[in-house]
Amino acid sequence: MRICSLLPSATEILYALGLGDSVVGVTHECDYPQEAAKKPALIRPRVYPHAKPGEIDRKVAELVGRGESIYAVDAELLVSLAPDLIVTQDLCHVCAASPDDLATALTRFAKIPRVLSLTPRSPGDVWGDICKVGEATGRRDEAKSLATKIAARVDGIARIAQGKDARPRMLCLEWLEPFYVAGHWVPEMVALAGGEDALGRAGEPSFRVTAEEIARRNPDVIVVMPCGYNLRRTVEEFEWARVPESWRDISAIRERRVYAVDADSYFSRPGPRLADGVEMLAHILHPEKFEMRWGEGAIHRL
Repeated sequence: MRICSLLPSATEILYALGLGDSVVGVTHECDYPQEAAKKPALIRPRVYPHAKPGEIDRKVAELVGRGESIYAVDAELLVSLAPDLIVTQDLCHVCAASPDDLATALTRFAKIPRVLSLTPRSPGDVWGDICKVGEATGRRDEAKSLATKIAARVDGIARIAQGKDARPRMLCLEWLEPFYVAGHWVPEMVALAGGEDALGRAGEPSFRVTAEEIARRNPDVIVVMPCGYNLRRTVEEFEWARVPESWRDISAIRERRVYAVDADSYFSRPGPRLADGVEMLAHILHPEKFEMRWGEGAIHRL
């Protein structure tokens, strides 16, 4: 089977199921595992990914406002790779290519390949998507085993975290200019880790908030996790950002409980490593119960 993956989380799932040799095309962001980055890139962003957050937000808003995609699919390359299966998503058109982006390319095929679209909104949906990929690729048993193992690990973390009396209010910032709070699976990750999401809505998209709304909610912990950013870039962007005056009395600011994380690896991508993300949040919330196991490239106290 020849497979093209149009989102990084699907690429991770495919490799986790032992299908790396079957993957013939990926996106420009597929970098885990490392060998995935050597595959031909089928997606090109129309927004410069290294621009400042405010500039990226403005450009994305312009494209979306005109009804245009922020990604371009290399139709010629896709056809030349002759995939039997294309894995894409229909959840967030800002994060990855959607089935709509494939429309023109698919008309070039003499025999249209199967398209599997993933739309996870919770950790449980992500484990279910692993099984869907397994079904579509003939790896049903391997997928069920992997999903069960991950779910059991997260359940174990939750049992320890739920034993705590206190449930600190955690604010998860998915963007810094303007401020967006993380949605979809992240609020449930916070709950599993033994916290209460200060503003996010489980199963719903991220949304824009003001500095004053954040101050009124007075989170005990702030986790900075800009979508698509690794830890180094997250720290750099936060250092450039101006902390609002209205945040002066926020508990998290006063007690220095503000953390940057590697969002690109453990929070933005709905794949197997979300389990690590849950444990990271549990470590941040309850360090006496959960050890730091990921090295300096995963969490940084700001």
